[in-house]
Amino acid sequence: MPDLPYETLRSAFSAQSLFEDKTWQLSPEAWPLTAEQVTQLEQIGSACLEFHQALETLYLRSVAGKNLLRNKPLLAPWVADYLDRGKPAELIKHARDPKNRGVFPTVLRPDLLLTEEGFALTELDSVPGGIGLTAFLNQLYGGETDPAILGHGGAMVENFHQSLAALRPNLRNPVIAILVSEEAATYRPEMRWLADQLQRRGKRVFCLRPEDVFPLSGELFFNSEGTPEKIDIIYRFFELFDWANVRVGADILEAWQSGAVVIAPPMRHFQEEKLALALFHHHRLQEFWAESVSANSLKLLRQLIPRSWVMDPAPLPPGAGLDGPRVGGRLLSDWRDLIAASQKERDLIIKISGFHETAWGARSVVLGSDCSRDEWQHGVEQALQLAPTNLHLLQEYRKPKRLQHAIYDRPVAEGPAAVVAKAGRLRLCPYYFVNGGQAKLSGALATFCPPDKKIIHGMQDAALLPCRVLPLT
Repeated sequence: MPDLPYETLRSAFSAQSLFEDKTWQLSPEAWPLTAEQVTQLEQIGSACLEFHQALETLYLRSVAGKNLLRNKPLLAPWVADYLDRGKPAELIKHARDPKNRGVFPTVLRPDLLLTEEGFALTELDSVPGGIGLTAFLNQLYGGETDPAILGHGGAMVENFHQSLAALRPNLRNPVIAILVSEEAATYRPEMRWLADQLQRRGKRVFCLRPEDVFPLSGELFFNSEGTPEKIDIIYRFFELFDWANVRVGADILEAWQSGAVVIAPPMRHFQEEKLALALFHHHRLQEFWAESVSANSLKLLRQLIPRSWVMDPAPLPPGAGLDGPRVGGRLLSDWRDLIAASQKERDLIIKISGFHETAWGARSVVLGSDCSRDEWQHGVEQALQLAPTNLHLLQEYRKPKRLQHAIYDRPVAEGPAAVVAKAGRLRLCPYYFVNGGQAKLSGALATFCPPDKKIIHGMQDAALLPCRVLPLT
């Protein structure tokens, strides 16, 4: 497909707002991926699903006080303590319910930075935004016919629906409610677009607010053109920290318990904690991961996930050292030792693990090498102060490499927009829809930021793009 004209792009976004009050840079071209990169993305999807499966085993064995290894003793009750910390009792009970055993998120989206050494996986999101936006961009840049676009021809929309409908295989066309809370309202337009696309395909999918849902005889309904419509599947588009604000929360749990409704992603708090990446690197759990994840996925995850640590301020015995980075060549004996780190040693990121309103959108992120010493000290002290209820993650910073891509310059006066090659750094967010025990790569959103932006996320200075697969040479 030829490059998209500026006016075509501007008209398309003017006619269909995908985010509330959000704008971004425009590009005539989708982001190019090599066939080798796409193959690796497919492998990453499988590895991410294996990671979730192993994480469930780790959590439940920790809760039950069971041995983690096959042929030698290893107990880790502290894992459940970390993952349960600050969570409401009802959600902990729900997460441990035997009915939830083997239930995983239907959508997986890792955040991948493209570095000089390859991809770096900095987060693994199980309630990701951008599904509707990426599907819209796939159609805009590739239409229904361009096979080079990753997720072309509506594949992303279809695979999203299939992953949910598979949860109720006894129903031919289940009623699916995409439930978007007020906290996540920025993403409501893209979810409405997604529901509309599926309705045009004859699917019964509706984007609703929690207050649109009401209980009736132990089941959940919403009013559809004045008539109560029974809900079969809820796709919850809100993080679990927002659960207390969902007015019909108790009714949702009751309907789930009776089997009247299925919830995706499952409301299992340990699947939303960033500190799971630190557990993957924890020195006491290495044998567990080696036994629980296939050799290929284990090798890939070790390459992808930057070294990460849980900032647990529990006191140590005299002479003991923390499993963490070094400052001045010495082991840490207290996380506050990080405050004295040089700027070079502060190539580290602090971020809250989860279950908090600042746990998404890079709002809690502190990059040590890109802030003042006072800001770094505040970040360390706040992480330790909040630890009794909200643990923080310390993670090595892997710098994205400098790249170039064609971007439309802002139009001058009334003249046409010019295409310029701009430098920037890339975050790639592939979307995998889980169905039948497989994580199917169905599209990817590229966020191309100016090179001076150290933390890459959606912003008005960035370009948000679909991906195209380059032909084999």
